[in-house]
Amino acid sequence: MILRRQSLIRPGVALSLAIAFALACAAPIFAHDIPSSVTVLAFVKPQGQRLRLVMRVPLESMRDVNFPLVGPGYLDLARAEPLLADATKLWLANEIELYEDDVRLGAPQIVATHVSLPSDRSFSTYAGALTHTTGEQLPRDTQLMWKQAMLDVVLEYPITSDRSHFSIRPALARLGVRTTTVLRFVPPVGPERAFEYLGDPGLVRLDPRWHQAAVRFIELGFVHILDGIDHLLFIFCLVIPFRKIRPLVAIVTSFTVAHSITLMASAIGLAPDALWFPPLIEALIALSIVYMALENIIGPKLERRWLIAFAFGLVHGFGFSFALRQSMQFAGAHLVTSLVSFNIGVELGQLLVIALTIPALAWMFKHVVAERMGTIILSAIVAHTAWHWLLDRGAILRQYHVQLPALDLAFLASTIRAVMLALIVGGAWWAMFELYGRLVRRGGETPAAPTLVARTDGD
Repeated sequence: MILRRQSLIRPGVALSLAIAFALACAAPIFAHDIPSSVTVLAFVKPQGQRLRLVMRVPLESMRDVNFPLVGPGYLDLARAEPLLADATKLWLANEIELYEDDVRLGAPQIVATHVSLPSDRSFSTYAGALTHTTGEQLPRDTQLMWKQAMLDVVLEYPITSDRSHFSIRPALARLGVRTTTVLRFVPPVGPERAFEYLGDPGLVRLDPRWHQAAVRFIELGFVHILDGIDHLLFIFCLVIPFRKIRPLVAIVTSFTVAHSITLMASAIGLAPDALWFPPLIEALIALSIVYMALENIIGPKLERRWLIAFAFGLVHGFGFSFALRQSMQFAGAHLVTSLVSFNIGVELGQLLVIALTIPALAWMFKHVVAERMGTIILSAIVAHTAWHWLLDRGAILRQYHVQLPALDLAFLASTIRAVMLALIVGGAWWAMFELYGRLVRRGGETPAAPTLVARTDGD
C-alpha cells in the first residue's frame, strides 16, 4: 500500500517541477499595470498638403504590448523596435480624431517611431521634436529601464490646405490613471497656441471661430452652475422667501450684475493673484450661504436682500472665474466673446434652477408644510451643510500665510487695479439701486431709501 501511494505521488511531483522549471526559463515579462500619472507632449502642425502630429508618451502606458527585456529590466531595443508601430497604432493613432473644417481626416501614416531617454529635451520646440523623432535611433546597447523609456512618434495626415480650420479629439485618458496632455498648435502663420488639459477634453478646436467659441463657453457656463452645489444652494436661499416676479427680478438681477463684474475683472487681471485668494473666496462663498440661510430663518426683507445678493454676487463671481481660468485656453482669439458666452451660460443655468425651484416650493408650501415653517426647515438644512463647508474651507485658508505687500511698483499696480474695480462696482451698485427703486414702486413694495429715490425722480 505504501509503494502504491508513492507511485501515485511521483507523477504530481514531476509535473510541479516541470512547471516551475518552465516558468524559471521563460523570457522576462512585465505586468501591465496602469501608470498612475502620464504626461503626453504633442505638436500639431499643418504644412502644405499634410498635417503632422508629433507626440511623446511614456512607453509604460503602451499596455497589452510585451516589449522584450534583458537583464534586470532593461529594454531590448533591437527586438522592441518592430513592436513600436503596433503600439502606436493601438494606443495613439486609433484613439485620436483630427478634423479639417469639421470633416474627419482619414487614418494617419506612421512616419517614425523612436525610443528616447527620459532626460531628452528635444520636445521643447516643434522643430526639435520632429528632427529628433525622425533621426537616428538609440544605440542598441543602451541600458534603459523600460519604465523610464519614452516613445516618440510622428503621424502624418493628408489635408486639403494648411489654412483650413483644424480640430482634434484626443481620447488619451486611458493611457494612465491621471493623464495630462500638453498640446501645441503651430499654425502656418501667427503665434503658437498651447493647450494643457487633464483627461479627455472632447473636441478641441485649435483655431476656433467666434461662434464656435461662444457655443463651447455657453455650454461650459451652463454645466458649471449645475455642477456647483454651493452656487445652487445660494440661489435656492435667494428664492425661498421671494417667489413673486418683481422681487425676484430685483434680487436675481443684482446677483447677476455683481458676479458678472468680478468674473470679467478676474479674467482680465484685475483680481488679486495671491495664493491665499482662491481659498479665501471659497470660504466666503460658504459664509454667504450660511448668512443667507440664517436671514431666511430670522425673517428676510426685500429692501436689504438685493444689497446682500449684490455683495455676495461679487464673491461668487470670483468663484466662477477660478473654474473659467483653465478653459480660457480654448477661447482662441475670442477672449471677450468667450467671457460673455460663459456668463450667458451661467445665467441660463440659474434661470433653469429658478424655474424648477419656484413651482416645487409653491407646491410644497401648499400641500406639505406651511410656508413659514417650510422656509425655516429648508434654510436650517442648508445652513447646517454650508457651516461644515465653512469650517473645512476655513481650515484650508488658515494654512496660508498672508504677508503685507511691499511698497513697490507691483503694489502700486495692484492698487490701481483695485481702484478701477471699486469704481466699476460702485457704478453697478448705483445702477442697481435705480433699477430696484423703479421695480419696487411699480410693485407696491417699500423701497430701501425712499428719500433718495424721491429726490432722483424729482418728486
